Amino acid sequence: MPHLKIQSANIFYEVHGDTGPWLALNAGGRHRSVEMVPLAQMIAAQGFRVLTHDRRNTGASDIVIGSDENDLRSEDEIWADDLNLLLKHLDAGPAFSGGSSAGARLSMLLARRHPDAVKGLLLMRITGGAFPAQRLPNIYYGQYIKAAQEGGMAAVCNTAPYQERLALNPSSRERLMAMNPQDYIRIMQRWLDAFLSGPMVPVMGVPEDELRGLNFPTLVIPGNDKTHSSISGKACAQLIANSELFELPIQDEDRDIIPFPEWHPHYPAITQKFTAFMRAHSA
Repeated sequence: MPHLKIQSANIFYEVHGDTGPWLALNAGGRHRSVEMVPLAQMIAAQGFRVLTHDRRNTGASDIVIGSDENDLRSEDEIWADDLNLLLKHLDAGPAFSGGSSAGARLSMLLARRHPDAVKGLLLMRITGGAFPAQRLPNIYYGQYIKAAQEGGMAAVCNTAPYQERLALNPSSRERLMAMNPQDYIRIMQRWLDAFLSGPMVPVMGVPEDELRGLNFPTLVIPGNDKTHSSISGKACAQLIANSELFELPIQDEDRDIIPFPEWHPHYPAITQKFTAFMRAHSA
């Protein structure tokens, strides 16, 4: 499994394709990058190189919670900085960057923190609104803070998401168990506070003035569930000046979240639109 040591964490990554423009394709939530691989392979077959990776603290990458007490970045900022360094290592920048949900937010943050690394944005399933604002903080941070408060680091490691990650990367268990639970709680609470500090509409975590300031060719494909409503996607496209809206033949559904793999029937249309967009903006 290919790993690269970046900022104290071993990051699992894969490159699909051998030639052509680069695209960093990022998964949603805290899902593994394998979620994106079928789409990545379809895009790569059209003459592109597509990078997928497990962000630190997810999948097969290392779990590293606050290795430097002076590091006051949010987890999202650390993820963006990791991706920037990974792209530099691969000599892949400037690259297109995109993904679903949290992968779209990561791409926008990469563009804001490291504009020289980005050629364009391909954003799917924009997150925004009251429903995800109530749901996601506990999924991302709250449940782990509660586990640490009630049962220390052993309880954290025994949560279902951590069990999955530790099965993929057993080396992280020793590092986690060596942490003082109060340190873990403090860092996770700071990350939670940062996650909650931004706006919730139309795009969670991204102020409207920063959306208006994204001066990159941008393609937006709205989602169709309660976490990724089509309203949020359309509003995002309206705020980013140099953007194009592409709507799939889908309707919003009364579901908390539709797993990205359920969009598989739409992968050919997404591939066609992504590749045409990247060719048009690869000069």
